[in-house]
Amino acid sequence: MSAEEILLDAEERMKKAIHILRHSLTGIRTGRANPGLVDSVRVDVYGSPTPLKQIASVGAPEPTQIVIRPYDPSTIKDIEKAIIASDLGLTPQNDGRVVRLNIPALSTEVRKKMVARIKDLTEEAKVSVRNVRRDANKAADQLQKDKSMTEDECDSVKEAVQELTKKFEALATEQAKSREQEVMDN
Repeated sequence: MSAEEILLDAEERMKKAIHILRHSLTGIRTGRANPGLVDSVRVDVYGSPTPLKQIASVGAPEPTQIVIRPYDPSTIKDIEKAIIASDLGLTPQNDGRVVRLNIPALSTEVRKKMVARIKDLTEEAKVSVRNVRRDANKAADQLQKDKSMTEDECDSVKEAVQELTKKFEALATEQAKSREQEVMDN
């Protein structure tokens, strides 16, 4: 493995950590309807747990409501069961063709819990980024030990990895701040 390969691998893995954080943050309620809220819902249909988005179209026609239109109307009861079983805390209402989820306004207590959850998710992402840094530094040290890389090259790789770490930790913080703002403002 070369210095370039170490840096490319580290950057790729750090990007994945931020992508996972971004995806996790979309599932946090803000008091405004967002189709991303039901992304994590899996429906037991046709004998296997299936992501909701694969069996229905999900939209938010109003700021306080999510509408789920199943492609197969016979799955409507299964969709309701899955939403009730999920940790969304929302009660589905169905009219035989669509399932509606009314998004209630968030209380101050619930908003604080959401912000705490955002902080936890952000910290997990930062820890992942730091773990990638540790792995990259170990790889650089190993190359130096094997005489494939000079000490100066090893130091410059470690500096570059540290710069990547700072960049991606800042990205995680930025993502969290904007999501916290949404939760507290709505």
